[in-house]
Formats: sequence, structure tokens, C-alpha cells
Amino acid sequence: MAVNDIRVCDKCRHMKMKSTVAKLEKLAPDSEIKVGCKSYCGPCKRFAFVFVNGRYIKGATEDEAIEKAMAYVKK
Repeated sequence: MAVNDIRVCDKCRHMKMKSTVAKLEKLAPDSEIKVGCKSYCGPCKRFAFVFVNGRYIKGATEDEAIEKAMAYVKK
């Protein structure tokens, strides 16, 4: 069973799925990473974002969003 539930939107204009998923897998290897539309189209147009364990974390860039999201990843 995965320790963390991490979700990213494949429609987000501020994230590149290949690099995002690779970074998340490296930082949280025991996590399940789900890729797909999260129905957050308003914020998705303005920010990069990641859902971690039910929390919505946004950043100006992909790296900023991932860095902020790591605070909510269970070790």
C-alpha cells in the first residue's frame, strides 16, 4: 500500500508531466502518483499545483509547487 496519495493534473499549463512525475517519484518513492484532470481548471491556468494527501499545494513554477508539497509527504 502506498504511503502517500499524490495527484497531478496532466492538463496543467505550468507542469511538464514527464519531469514532474520523475521528481515526485525520486522525492517520495513509496507513493502512488496519479496523473489526470483534477477539475481545478481555474487555479490550474494560473499556478503549478500538486495534491498531496488531500491538500492542494500551488507554486509559481513546477519546482516551487513540488518543493512546497514535500512538507506534506509522509515519510
